[in-house]
Amino acid sequence: MTIKVGDKLPDGELQEFVETETAGCSLGPNTFKVQDLTKGKKIVIFGLPGAYTPTCSAKHVPGYVQQFDALRGKGVDEVWCVSVNDPFVMGAWGREQKTGGKIRMMADGSAAYTKALGLEFDLSARGMGVRSQRFSMLVDNGVVKALNVENAGKFEVSGADALLQQMN
Repeated sequence: MTIKVGDKLPDGELQEFVETETAGCSLGPNTFKVQDLTKGKKIVIFGLPGAYTPTCSAKHVPGYVQQFDALRGKGVDEVWCVSVNDPFVMGAWGREQKTGGKIRMMADGSAAYTKALGLEFDLSARGMGVRSQRFSMLVDNGVVKALNVENAGKFEVSGADALLQQMN
């Protein structure tokens, strides 16, 4: 069943490649509990089919990088990009996309969290396996306040500009 507005995010874990070692976070891949990260925060989460894919690299991620300050101005604490890739790929892609200090590049390597959201998309026929649908959501203290899921092959409702308009 697909998550919907008003639902609490399911429990689960995502991984992030950490570039700078800090207390509690070692250099390299770190695993985080979604319920811990969202507690008491307003977070924008956008999901996409894959790192380095054309629309994801040319439009989806750059739009959130460009609109980061506007999102912060609306009270957003964090912005996450979630994709069914490993944390090494997400870390490298984030460096290339210049997401540092703006977007957390969260890996869902086996699609377990994407499946828990009900937002998986089977691209096995195209050699890509199970991926995430393209979506965006606004989450406040773990509860979905807005959700935009794209039709297959489209990029119309999940970009940063569309989500910002919903937040007015």
